[in-house]
Amino acid sequence: MHVPDGFLNLPTSIGTAVLASGAIAIALRRSRAEFVDDRKAPMVGIVATMIFAAQMINFPVGAGTSGHLIGGALAAVLVGPATGLLCLSVVLITQAFLFADGGITALGTNITLMGVVTVLIGWSVFRGLALVLPRRRWTEAVASAIGALVSVPTAAAGFVVLFAVGGAVAVPLDAVFAAMIGWHAVIGIGEAIITGLVVSSVVATRPDLVYGARYVRLAEARDRERVRA
Repeated sequence: MHVPDGFLNLPTSIGTAVLASGAIAIALRRSRAEFVDDRKAPMVGIVATMIFAAQMINFPVGAGTSGHLIGGALAAVLVGPATGLLCLSVVLITQAFLFADGGITALGTNITLMGVVTVLIGWSVFRGLALVLPRRRWTEAVASAIGALVSVPTAAAGFVVLFAVGGAVAVPLDAVFAAMIGWHAVIGIGEAIITGLVVSSVVATRPDLVYGARYVRLAEARDRERVRA
């Protein structure tokens, strides 16, 4: 989903850069509250490194198209939404400047779509499902997987909206919509599988280091209080 230079016009690119900068500024302030335990600090580097490496590996989805992990939902569940956005931003900035993966002028667009949108959507779906799913060991894995599944085509839809507003190449909007939504729905399945497996593995070994697990535990505590009442 890395957007190259010149695909969107300058006003649209500037607008997404402003949006991304504002989101990062908010995340910098809120990320402090996500790490009340210093033991969890190494998770930030681990998550950023894992997502960077995973984004370098592409898997085929058909018709010569390939996809890769975006990692927004995964990062949000493991280290928190604010910190997760910072991890994604560092990864995308590094890729743009060192590997020419995504344009420099499109950096704000890529952070907005692959960082802000996937983190917010993935985390929101995870939180909602954590409230309604049964309180079991698999809750975190299933909720995070569904969050990842929804976040990828949502980010693709966000790109379609941006292209409709400020597309700078001669590609029909309906073709862009079909390609982005269709293929990214398939890519979302791969994202969901990877996210669910990683979260399940971490929860099985160190659930205390999973940021999202605290909300499942809070829901369990509320259930126990209702039973006592």
